[in-house]
Amino acid sequence: MRTSAPTIGVLALQGDVREHLHALAGLGVDAIGVRRPAELDRCDGLVIPGGESTTMFKLARTFELFEPLQKRLQDGMPAFGTCAGMIMLADRITGGTADQETLGGLDITVRRNAFGRQVDSFEGDLAFAGLPDPVHAVFIRAPWVEQVGAGVEVLARVEAGEAAGRIVAVRQGPLMATSFHPEVGSDVRIHRLFVDLVLQTQ
Repeated sequence: MRTSAPTIGVLALQGDVREHLHALAGLGVDAIGVRRPAELDRCDGLVIPGGESTTMFKLARTFELFEPLQKRLQDGMPAFGTCAGMIMLADRITGGTADQETLGGLDITVRRNAFGRQVDSFEGDLAFAGLPDPVHAVFIRAPWVEQVGAGVEVLARVEAGEAAGRIVAVRQGPLMATSFHPEVGSDVRIHRLFVDLVLQTQ
């Protein structure tokens, strides 16, 4: 039985890195920023934050992280992608650039910027599988999931408005993803679900 806290990295190329590190540290894990393969090697799990997905792919190539990330995911490392992180974990992308790559792992089709531009960002409460009370979700130029494979569990959907019914949170094995930003605010329950997922794989 493991007695030490797991090490969970946050891909530190772009986005809300500090906020994710703060949320994870508050849950008692060893939280580290990941920019190099050696830092990735220390991780029992990884958070891939929001940002601009095409830029993040290019930076992952620049920092020689792309192939090591793919290998760790293929080997079963738990990962949690938020917003652009969801796009990076998706097997298929709609609305991406012609040369856009994915790390893959989640059998989903994601539409980039599905909710519109920055000015179309919004907030709302969502029922989230495994949590007794709704989560307050912040969507910023967010994607949504257009299609899921047979092995994918839908964790949350938009509940009202023009996008009602759209899938915005999923899980498949050791991989989780949300369209929204759970690191915004003080509610760490979704991060706790990911920490529990990491612990289950140890």
